[in-house]
Amino acid sequence: MGVDNPSTFSVKELGDKQTTWRKAKKSFNRHWQFYLLIIPPVLYFIIFKYIPMVNSIIAFKDYNVVQGIWGSDWVGLKHFQLFFHNPQFWDLIRNTFVLSVYSLAVGFPIPIILALALNEIKNGFFKKTIQMVTYAPYFISTVIIVSMLTLMFSPRLGIVNKILEYFGLESINFLGRPDLFRDIYVWSDVWQLAGYSAIIYLAALSSVDPSHYEAAKVDGATRLQKIIYIDLPSIVPVATIILILSVGNIMAIGFEKVFLLQNPLNLQTSEVIATYVYKVGLLNANFSFATAVGLFNSVINLILLVSVNAFARKFSNSSLW
Repeated sequence: MGVDNPSTFSVKELGDKQTTWRKAKKSFNRHWQFYLLIIPPVLYFIIFKYIPMVNSIIAFKDYNVVQGIWGSDWVGLKHFQLFFHNPQFWDLIRNTFVLSVYSLAVGFPIPIILALALNEIKNGFFKKTIQMVTYAPYFISTVIIVSMLTLMFSPRLGIVNKILEYFGLESINFLGRPDLFRDIYVWSDVWQLAGYSAIIYLAALSSVDPSHYEAAKVDGATRLQKIIYIDLPSIVPVATIILILSVGNIMAIGFEKVFLLQNPLNLQTSEVIATYVYKVGLLNANFSFATAVGLFNSVINLILLVSVNAFARKFSNSSLW
C-alpha cells in the first residue's frame, strides 16, 4: 500500500487556503457595502459583550478595588457555595423560573393568535387601526408602564378599586399581594409587547403564496382549516426560532420592571435573581458574590438554549445552528 508524500498534503492545504482567500476577497469586493454595515454591530458585541466576559473571573476571587481584578486573592468556588447554601437560593430559583415560564406560556402564543386574526381581516382601515392600537404600547417606557399600573391599582384612588367599591366590593391592595404580583407583571407585559411581537408573524404570513388560499377555497376549506393547514405551517420556522431564544433566556427575567413593581409586601414572589444580584452586588458592594450568581444564571441559560436548540433540530427543520 503506497503512502502519499507529506509534502503533497501541504501543497494541497496551501492551495485550498489560497482558493478560500480568493473567494473571500471576491465576495468582499462585490458586497463591500454589506460588510461595512455589519462592522458596527460586530464591534458592539466584541467591545460590550465578549471583552467584559473576561472580568467574570472575579467570581472566583475576593475582588478588592485596590488590588484590582488580577491582583485579588483567588478563592475558587467559595462564592458559588455561599450562594447554593443561601437560605434564599431555592426561593430565588423558584420565583425566577415560575415568572419566566408564566411569561413564556402566555406571551408566546398570544402574538401568534393576534397575527392570525389580523391576517384574516380584509378591511384595510380596521386592520391598520387594530395594528396601531396593539403596537403603540411597545413605545411606552417601562417606568411609565409601572406608574400607570400603580395609579390603576392604588388601594384608595385607583380606578380598579373605584369600580370594585361601586359594586359594593372591598378595595384590594393589588400590588401588595404576593399572589397577584405575577399576574400583574405577565399580563401587563402581554399588553405592552403582543402587538410588536405579532409583526414578525405577520411578515411570515405575508410571504405565503396566494395560490395556496385559492386552492384551499376551491377544495371547500373553511377559514379555520386555512389557518391550520396554510397559515400555521408557514410561521412554524419563525415561531421555533423565537421559542428557542425565549427558552434560552428563561432565567434572565427582566430586572427593571420587576424591581419597580417590587415592594416589601410582595417580596415573597417578586424577589428574582436579577434583583438579588443588584442588591447584593451594587448596594452591598459584594461584587464577587454578585458576579458568581450572575455567572451561574448565565450558565443555566446557556444549557437551556443548547438543549432546546438540539431538541428543535432533531424534531423539526428549524434551529439556530
